[in-house]
Amino acid sequence: MPPVSARLPVFPWDRLEPYKATAAAHPDGIVDLSVGTPVDPVPELIRAALADASDSPGYPTVWGTAALRDALTGWVERRLGAAGVTHTQVLPVVGSKELVASLPTQLGLGPGDRVAFPRLAYPTYEVGARLAGAEPVPYDEPTELDPAGLKLLWLNSPSNPTGRVLSRDELRTAVAWARAHGVLVVSDECYLELGWEADPVSVLHPEISGGSFEGLVAVHSLSKRSNLAGYRAAFLAGDEAVLGELLKIRKHGGMMVPAPVQAATVAALGDDKHVTEQRERYERRRAALRSALTGHGFRIEHSEASLYLWATRDEPCWETVAALAELGILVAPGEFYGAAGERHVRVAFTVTDERVEAAVRRLAG
Repeated sequence: MPPVSARLPVFPWDRLEPYKATAAAHPDGIVDLSVGTPVDPVPELIRAALADASDSPGYPTVWGTAALRDALTGWVERRLGAAGVTHTQVLPVVGSKELVASLPTQLGLGPGDRVAFPRLAYPTYEVGARLAGAEPVPYDEPTELDPAGLKLLWLNSPSNPTGRVLSRDELRTAVAWARAHGVLVVSDECYLELGWEADPVSVLHPEISGGSFEGLVAVHSLSKRSNLAGYRAAFLAGDEAVLGELLKIRKHGGMMVPAPVQAATVAALGDDKHVTEQRERYERRRAALRSALTGHGFRIEHSEASLYLWATRDEPCWETVAALAELGILVAPGEFYGAAGERHVRVAFTVTDERVEAAVRRLAG
């Protein structure tokens, strides 16, 4: 039997290593804008909650504590505009990437089933389909898909890598089409609180969902909004029938969010002040890098939300990566996110103010 890895594409980030070495050789050090990992401190109230719950010798539950479920339902109502959300409509998960990679398998999909995702997209949507043995299907517009065998439709707004935000009309159309064909919609909304030139909306908002979560699941993460990438804190909200089945499966698999992380999540979702402060940091960094990139001859497309600038000089992306590496700046080639990105690069602004200033100086020079 061939190894499971044979079903997977080559891990793309390995190809970036030579360019990383070039950038790291810069006399003033590397400015790594290739990955969207938080660098700012975890807010004190979250660390305090984690520490207070650190004496947790027993197993946590897969469904989470009642306090956690209260925090999840309350946040979904307050932030996403949904009403009357119940505990059966939320489910904590061990980071959103784990969920994206394993969801088709957990849903029981396999050969003969199809999983659709945007043509320019986070690579793990395709990985999840391949791990399950299902057929990965990239799309430009979901309503143009052949619904035959299609079981799962991924939406991603705001988008990684482009920062594009789907309009309410686009979301309504996608949801109506999927419901008409019996296709489950899973909306990756991990950057929802990071809109700059647009106001992202969830598929669970009543204007999109029609007041019903049927056939809809939203994925949310605390990695970016609260600097909790290291905590692996994320959750699902939506169709209780789907989440109920996932809960059963995840119980068998022991997929439990650690008890201290559950307590930290409660604290994080109950406080909006730290989210506002972090947004302000990112907004400053975004403005500085955007201005420097356009001054250096780049054109920025989409990028109205998320933690990335989708940039191009109308040349092959690896040429752009190489040129910036000579300046000590590392970016992600757009090709990592699909062939449609082959003339773009993704520029993250999840670096310190000092590194942003260094990038700005180099681009101006």
